[in-house]
Amino acid sequence: MKHRVSNTKLHSKVYRGGKKEATQSYSTIRRGADDAGNKGRRRKAAWLKDPMNVIITGVGGQGNVLASRVLAGMLVNAGFYVTIGETFGMSQRGGSVMSHLRISQKSIMSPQIPLGQADIIIALEPVEALRVLIKYGNPKVAVLANSRVVYPIGVITGELNYPSLNEIKNVLQKTAARSWLIDATEAAVALGNPVLSNVVIIGALAAVNLLPIDRKAFVKEIAKNMAADKQKNNLAAFAAGFQLIQ
Repeated sequence: MKHRVSNTKLHSKVYRGGKKEATQSYSTIRRGADDAGNKGRRRKAAWLKDPMNVIITGVGGQGNVLASRVLAGMLVNAGFYVTIGETFGMSQRGGSVMSHLRISQKSIMSPQIPLGQADIIIALEPVEALRVLIKYGNPKVAVLANSRVVYPIGVITGELNYPSLNEIKNVLQKTAARSWLIDATEAAVALGNPVLSNVVIIGALAAVNLLPIDRKAFVKEIAKNMAADKQKNNLAAFAAGFQLIQ
């Protein structure tokens, strides 16, 4: 039987450092164009609970915030209300970063997801997946995580231990309803830029079919917010992430 993580040594082994976390919240409240394609995506999403609670987590410098903006933009364009709340280390590169996305077909939601009520956890770093799972996980949660680790200073200096990928994988399998551990960073490096791992993970998310997003929605979103010379690499990263799941 699946169970919620309560107090695991894997979580306590790694500390990212930094001062007390700061929280910033705001709402994305605009509605997308009510065209036929958007209606189709909303019909496809009829099975989703409302709201859907999604957390994107990672380490400072991995592009966590951009990933949350892109995902939110795709869903808003499809006609959903998306509210975003962010929790982040005190502007310290390498500190934990977390974005809450609350997705609804009916109304604007409060920006913070209640403890134990995440539906999807997307992690750009594997231990950050565990950190969020402990607080926000439940027996029905799905977890999609990048397997490439980012070691904190304490681990690098030998003061702290970091769990093995096998340990992390076992925890995910025992505590989440569904989980995927992929090397998004390797795919991004193959494209010439490790930071593209944030887009690779969005492509993988589209492939697991947890949300009504696809390549067409991604193309539409980046065309609005990204220079033309950067769109090609981002499309390739999205495709690479999709292929990691297929």
